[in-house]
Amino acid sequence: MTLTWRRIGTGIGLSLALALGGASLIVDAPPAHADQVRDLEYWLNDYGFTQAWATTRGAGVKVAVIDTGVAVNIPELTGAVVGGTDVSGLGTVNGRTPVGDRSEHGTLVSTLMAGRGSGDGTGIIGVAPAASILAVSVAFGDTTASLSNDDQIAEGIRWAVDNGADVINMSLTRNTLDWPTSWDDAFLYAFENDVVVVAAAGNRGSGTTEVGAPATIPGVLTVGGVDRNKAASFDASSQGITISVAAPSEQLVGVVPGGGYVQWDGTSAAAPIVSGLVALVRAAYPELDAAEVINRVIATANPNGHSVPSPIYGNGLIDAAAAVTAPVPASTSPTPTQLLEEWIRLHRRADTVPTPAPETTAVAPIPPKDDPAVPDHNLAGAWLPGPLSLTYVTVPLMVLVGFAILVTLFGVGATRHFKRLRTKR
Repeated sequence: MTLTWRRIGTGIGLSLALALGGASLIVDAPPAHADQVRDLEYWLNDYGFTQAWATTRGAGVKVAVIDTGVAVNIPELTGAVVGGTDVSGLGTVNGRTPVGDRSEHGTLVSTLMAGRGSGDGTGIIGVAPAASILAVSVAFGDTTASLSNDDQIAEGIRWAVDNGADVINMSLTRNTLDWPTSWDDAFLYAFENDVVVVAAAGNRGSGTTEVGAPATIPGVLTVGGVDRNKAASFDASSQGITISVAAPSEQLVGVVPGGGYVQWDGTSAAAPIVSGLVALVRAAYPELDAAEVINRVIATANPNGHSVPSPIYGNGLIDAAAAVTAPVPASTSPTPTQLLEEWIRLHRRADTVPTPAPETTAVAPIPPKDDPAVPDHNLAGAWLPGPLSLTYVTVPLMVLVGFAILVTLFGVGATRHFKRLRTKR
């Protein structure tokens, strides 16, 4: 996808070709200060986050950001990143050195999700400002990395799970519906360990006309995008039946490494808003498993006058206040693990080795019995009646002959009787 963002106050626009979240160019803006940036965060009020903060700010929840790495040399991320790794072989072991194409991306995502602000009422504050970040750096588009991008992501997922992630944010796409088999095991590992995986749907304006993996993987919480008026975003979102919920994907604000505020568009920005919401729900309801957390986010989504579920809005627009306070019935849907296992069972059958048939005890073949001996030729016996001829020929013939004799005798007797009568007359 293409990420295009606009640095606020410098008049300099950058167009970044990146296999991650996308955006459209933002018009020039006057120089901005940190407090003015806070005023640009319309989604905090419009989607119920400021109300939700009365219940929780996400403390105690770890969100792994599998991206280009997270720079921590900005005030908004002071104390936010509590762990990290590099799976590309090009960054630093703690994941805090941005790597690969458009290396600013992971820092933008992180500030939007869990920024702490830069002072009292100033700077960018994330939707879950007390949540912690695990930085997993992936070198997208760099052929000198020790692993392919697909394998880096699989390894990053496993590292995140092993290091206590409650949520994994994936503002990236392969631009294909399918995914490598290595992701089967990695995502199952996350699901089996009660981790919620959030993925961006992609952006039509960047060439992703339909949702691509990992947003197509069963069990993933997929995020579509809407504009400032809560209508479907034409360029800054893709469409697809796997979209779970919709969140703002236009005119969003983030911080780049080294400082500086930019506005950007795309589901790469919508995804961390939803990941932050998941962090709020996990903090407010620590007893809920991943499936119930996803259910709460979906069940409290606002249809906003649209027929849902749909390939544009999913189950509706997120509502942070309702997600952390509203009563929600228990889910009866399959768990993420069950959904992905069933998909694998149905679609990976051709890739599996057939199970050998169970061993059976050998049974020796039974030879045929000898034919019976041919009877001796008996000339007299040929003229004597056999059982069949007695039954079907001889006996019936004798009955007919006997009946004929009786009829004849009766006729003779009657004739003689009539002759006597004539003689007497």
